[in-house]
Amino acid sequence: MDFINRVNPKLRDTLMLNPVLQLPDDLAEFRQIPTPPTGNSELVRITERFISGGEGQEMLIKIYEPLHRDENKLSAVLWSHGGGYVLGHPNNEDNLCERFVLEANCVVISPDYRLAPEHPYPAALEDCYSALVWMTNSAEELNIDLTRVAIGGGSAGGGLTAALALLARDRGGPAICFQMPLYPMIDDRNITPSSYEITDKHAVWYRANNLAAWQMYLGSHANEEISPYAAPTRAKNLAGLPPTYTCVGQLDPFRDETIDYVVRLAQAGIEVEFHQYPGCFHAFEHIVPEAEISQRTKNAYISALARALNK
Repeated sequence: MDFINRVNPKLRDTLMLNPVLQLPDDLAEFRQIPTPPTGNSELVRITERFISGGEGQEMLIKIYEPLHRDENKLSAVLWSHGGGYVLGHPNNEDNLCERFVLEANCVVISPDYRLAPEHPYPAALEDCYSALVWMTNSAEELNIDLTRVAIGGGSAGGGLTAALALLARDRGGPAICFQMPLYPMIDDRNITPSSYEITDKHAVWYRANNLAAWQMYLGSHANEEISPYAAPTRAKNLAGLPPTYTCVGQLDPFRDETIDYVVRLAQAGIEVEFHQYPGCFHAFEHIVPEAEISQRTKNAYISALARALNK
């Protein structure tokens, strides 16, 4: 059965209308698509400010918090947007970050990290780490509880989340109580069965794009031994990582690397919850948000975050 016929029927029509991205040829065109703010909740305050990112570069961050706060400290989340390490902006995920605020009663920080190929690894990771350090160092200003700091993201943001968990562990902090790398982009090798299986250009993310994106992200590092901070699948030791929630669609090229990550976390003694969604492609819950399975998927991971932050 071909890819399209395997897609959940409730997702299929919208998927076929979704613009097809072919990297690297379409990168400049897709970057020109406007990314206006998408937040619409009257109960969430969104502010922007600039902080020092990796290598001292000025970096935009977006801060999401309840509009009406009391003096109690809130939990905090560093949320890294997706986009294959080459696309994306925090504005794209305003609505999701608002839901985190409202349903988990937390503060969310989302960094506008540098993108490849202009800024290959480790630029994005160091930007996210800088944002995490800034967030925890600003705990008094943000009025957040340092015992309840989580990290998360989808796709490349999920890859950055998994890498950030390793980096924070190995650098001795900041302390992270929970990580949520959703369908993470963590294996540069492209050797899993699912990475070969998903080749259809309508799949949102597929083998050819993944090969191109990894080449752009790794840059000159592609000819060296690849660091686990670039591709977390390569980490030999997952002990000491925070409790984890993740999910993936069965028709996602990242299916098998996600499953492998889950198994290895469990074997390392890490609490991990995992969901696989049949008939679902990469980032399906954002592409077809009105579908029942999309809403169920999103509700599940938002609830998981809320549980982790409010134990």
